[in-house]
Amino acid sequence: MKLVKRLVLTSTAVATVAAGTFLGTAASHAAGSGPALTAVKAPAALAVPDGNKLTGVFPARGVQTYTCTDGVWKLLEPAATLTDKRDRAHRTVALHSRGPVWVSTVDGSAVNAAALVTSPKTGTIPELLLKSTATRGAGVFADVSYIQRLDTTGGVAPTTACTGTEQVSVPYTATYAFYKPAK
Repeated sequence: MKLVKRLVLTSTAVATVAAGTFLGTAASHAAGSGPALTAVKAPAALAVPDGNKLTGVFPARGVQTYTCTDGVWKLLEPAATLTDKRDRAHRTVALHSRGPVWVSTVDGSAVNAAALVTSPKTGTIPELLLKSTATRGAGVFADVSYIQRLDTTGGVAPTTACTGTEQVSVPYTATYAFYKPAK
């Protein structure tokens, strides 16, 4: 029996996503199977354009690193690990770093992106809609078109003054949702 899960794409739009489209562990990706995607809620402003389908949802944990520039904290880079929460061991399936870029630890594929839309949230880094600027490899990140950063907590730059070339890393969590063109 084919599993189907309802997926909330925006506060008003609902799509149905079939099992097997999830970017999962090496075993589930290779087999093209696995449980359906978990629901993703996003502000309407972060809606992915029509013609794209959700292919992966990963929780992430990491840091936002800030550097002191002219007495003000400026974002230097993110560093996070994305996991497959369907896997009891919560294995790392991707690394996220400056670029921004996401690199699969499963198959080496990668996607670079640039922020298109920012949706501020009080007390945390904003949620984002990002558009792919380049992909590499034939794996899980091949042909990714859009990425949403959702459910953010933490990661906000310090509000205190800084001096010199100080750096500080602030813990954050988020959920990253990846989309590819529908075929």
